[in-house]
Amino acid sequence: MKANSGRGAAALILILAIGAAIAFVVTRGINTRVASANAVRVETAKVAVPTVSVITPREGAMQNEIVLPGNVQAFTDAPIYARASGYLKKWYFDIGAHVKSGQLLADIDAPEMDQQVHQAEASLEQAKASLEQANANYEQGRSNQQLAKVTAERWNSLVQKGAVSKQDNDQYQAQYQAQDANLRALEKAVSAARSNVSSLEADVARLVSLQNYKQVRAPFDGVITARNTDTGALINAGNGGAAQELFHMAAVSPLRVFVSVPEASSRGAIPGVPAELTLTEFPGRRFPGKIVRVAGAMDAATRTLNTEVEVNNEAGTLLPGSYAQVHLKLAAASPSLIVPVGAILFRGEGQRVGIVRDGNKADLAAVVVGKDYGTEVEILSGLSPTDQVIENPPDSLVAGMEVRVVQTQKK
Repeated sequence: MKANSGRGAAALILILAIGAAIAFVVTRGINTRVASANAVRVETAKVAVPTVSVITPREGAMQNEIVLPGNVQAFTDAPIYARASGYLKKWYFDIGAHVKSGQLLADIDAPEMDQQVHQAEASLEQAKASLEQANANYEQGRSNQQLAKVTAERWNSLVQKGAVSKQDNDQYQAQYQAQDANLRALEKAVSAARSNVSSLEADVARLVSLQNYKQVRAPFDGVITARNTDTGALINAGNGGAAQELFHMAAVSPLRVFVSVPEASSRGAIPGVPAELTLTEFPGRRFPGKIVRVAGAMDAATRTLNTEVEVNNEAGTLLPGSYAQVHLKLAAASPSLIVPVGAILFRGEGQRVGIVRDGNKADLAAVVVGKDYGTEVEILSGLSPTDQVIENPPDSLVAGMEVRVVQTQKK
């Protein structure tokens, strides 16, 4: 009996030990599964928070350079016509020649004009002789008038004394009045002769001035860009036909360049603003200039401002009529900020930039984008220089989302 009871107690103890071991194994397995689930849940929550890097936007340039097409023109461009008709005797400069103001370009043979000058000079000499004759007649008339006056006064005194008859006195008084009237007529004749001389002198001066036009001279310093005549050609100064352009001249230093500045940039286009020219025939070279004047109104057809740029061309490198690219350095209309192009989010409500607030909260700022520089863009409004801009925001980013900042840079 005792032996059986001992064996039963040992079996019971064994069973209890096995049950405790099983319970321990089960409990440990459950705890391990619970810990693993909690770890997965924590890790999932961590992964759900997007990791972002932020930058500080940098300030944009205070000047913007715009590039516009321009037409290079001579500062002065004029056709040269003849003022005297005749035959071209000789020309002295061909195209490409640089001439000074007043330099002789061509001679015109005009014999008819020479004869007109000779005839006018002869008429003037004749008028001067007539004036001298009128002056002599006037002096003689004045002498006769003085004599008649003295005689009339003497006879008037005698008649008062009764020494002569009144009839004789009246005769001498009438002679005096006649001589006085004759003197006034001679004075008018002198005045008429003098006016005739002045008129003929003016006519001679006019013809001599026209005669000087037989010599065609340069009106300003410049270069001959065209020669449209030759020796022996008949020159018509416009008398009874269309005038012929003999030469064409251009003043090439300085040069004018006209550009049409868009309305958006027109506020910065003011006299004194620097400019540079680039031309395809001069790769790598820039020719400095500046804005000298602008039109006072916009072109209603193109909404542009006609602007004149002046470029020094003392060396004659640039040629009028060329096409150039004009680089204008205009003041920025307002301060701007620069961010990477990847920071821009395109949403249905417009362009947005993700920023981090309060250390870990995302926000979406509505921005106005300016110029695109390729890898960077200009932000005209919507950001401040102290904002933490998310460099490459995920497409799922929404306002209020928690984010984790792993890197902060300044650009």
